Amino acid sequence: MQNFADQCLDMARAILSQNLSAIQPDGSIHPVAGEESRPDEPGHAALAIGEFHRATSESSFEDLDLVDLAARCITAQMFTAEELENGLGYGALGLLSFGPAKERNPVWERLLDPTRERMDRSLLARTDYDNHFQAYNIAKAVTRFSMGLSKKDETGKLIDRFIERVQSSSSAGYIDDAPKNGVGGVFDVYGAMSLVFIRQTLQLHANIHLRDRKLPSLRTVAEKYLRLLPDIVRTDGQGWVFGSSIGVYGQMHCISLILQAMRDGWIAQEKIPHYTELLRRLFQYFFLTYLDQEQGFLVVRDDERDTRPEHTTRMVNFDGARYLCQWARLARAIGGKMEAATAPRRTGGRWVIFDKGSKKEQGLYIYQDTESGLQVQLPLIGGNKSGNSDYLPFPHNPGIFDWPANTYLPVMLPELTFGDKTVIPAYYGKRCVTGLGLRRSFYFRYEQPELITKDEEILPGLGSVKVSWSFSGKKITSEFVFTVKRQIQCDRFRYNLVIGSPHSDKHAPMTFTLGEEGLGCNVVKDDFQAVWQETEVVTNEHAYRTYWGNLHYIQSLVRDHPLIMRPGQQYRLTISFEPDVQMLDG
Repeated sequence: MQNFADQCLDMARAILSQNLSAIQPDGSIHPVAGEESRPDEPGHAALAIGEFHRATSESSFEDLDLVDLAARCITAQMFTAEELENGLGYGALGLLSFGPAKERNPVWERLLDPTRERMDRSLLARTDYDNHFQAYNIAKAVTRFSMGLSKKDETGKLIDRFIERVQSSSSAGYIDDAPKNGVGGVFDVYGAMSLVFIRQTLQLHANIHLRDRKLPSLRTVAEKYLRLLPDIVRTDGQGWVFGSSIGVYGQMHCISLILQAMRDGWIAQEKIPHYTELLRRLFQYFFLTYLDQEQGFLVVRDDERDTRPEHTTRMVNFDGARYLCQWARLARAIGGKMEAATAPRRTGGRWVIFDKGSKKEQGLYIYQDTESGLQVQLPLIGGNKSGNSDYLPFPHNPGIFDWPANTYLPVMLPELTFGDKTVIPAYYGKRCVTGLGLRRSFYFRYEQPELITKDEEILPGLGSVKVSWSFSGKKITSEFVFTVKRQIQCDRFRYNLVIGSPHSDKHAPMTFTLGEEGLGCNVVKDDFQAVWQETEVVTNEHAYRTYWGNLHYIQSLVRDHPLIMRPGQQYRLTISFEPDVQMLDG
């Protein structure tokens, strides 16, 4: 692992050399051209500096004083106009990274008394969260106790509360990041991020005995995510691809989770080579897809791709440097050689249950075809009222089945509008079943006894829908059967397909893309009598970029005049796809 650790540190140094100069004398962060800085960026910068110090024991970088930079960033974070929990959590761990006691912490010594007093109050003041922000509360509690600002340690209580909420909001023990927003059940990559951040926080706790007591309960949740990774990491190394804030973070969170698990002995010895291979592929994809290797700079926004608005380029770069330093430190702790072995893959599908209750069922359907290389993640989860397509239940497979990063489109799903309500068969299901169909095909089916709007508002008494996805080789067939409970007018019907491509320059070798035959779309049955519209070209439109590459065309199947839907009658839409799956050489 030593070579991997050295490579990570070299990359971290390159990124820091491009970004530390952006820290202003007052600790604020100067944005890159075309962007605006965010008030939580100083906290992210402080933790990046702290992780570099932990990995190298260095207190200077080129001609910069890291202790002074960290103190400035922490001061800026403490005095932002509004207290942002994520910035405070990151800043607190940045301080703790330089030492577990204020008497031996050089950054604490640089802080002025007003900053120390403000920090004491900020770390004490907490809002009780039921999402990933609770991890920042844990970081604040660890810092306050470890730095001697409080004799009472609340860390154990906060971790217990976090675990209890995981168990209460998910029958399968996964992390629901927004149980009370929309329909709930937001099982996205923030779950993995929370685990990684809490584990890092515990490692910095001054009381190692508390850390050892809390690790088993954290492991129970983390192992569920670890078991997902062999099925969701593509052969080209692409990781988590559904839910919000993916892209580069979908790579970084997964890499950290694997390395922490290896360090802690949470992966069985016989499976270590398989997870090492996952790690190798995830890192290669991260390195080749997001790093400008000439400048040493992570690129998440350019003419071909985009990311979430709250993730500025500066923030991503500081987070990238932080993670690289963490990976270097963990790799050294693990030791040994990176002996990788590819786990055998076979064609098949499986349904991973995230939550199953009387009101809703949610989870992830995973399918892969070894002959064509097609591998999809079909999530049936809540969308946190995000207003984009990241959470919608269609086969997510960048390069083949794409979607815009920050724009809502009913991708591969029918959208029906009734007056001021627009419904879509997404976010939750009932009677979810999966199995083996005819001719060795695999199917995934679910029902919605009540229709739900795209804003996650359930409409009782309107109608219902049954959804079926079947997979045979690289052929995919989707069927949606709507019924209404009373006569009603459907004012508009819409169904969208998007055609995209990986980044023309920054992409991993053998990454997936569509060939000349495209999606191979065929409308088998359409009771809505919709018509394909003229293809919309969006190559140069900023709103239609993905986390990985560009979108070029939108194909819309539309009925723009009213349809009177009658009770007792089924309205069926059946569409099949046989995509021309190709791979880029490099």
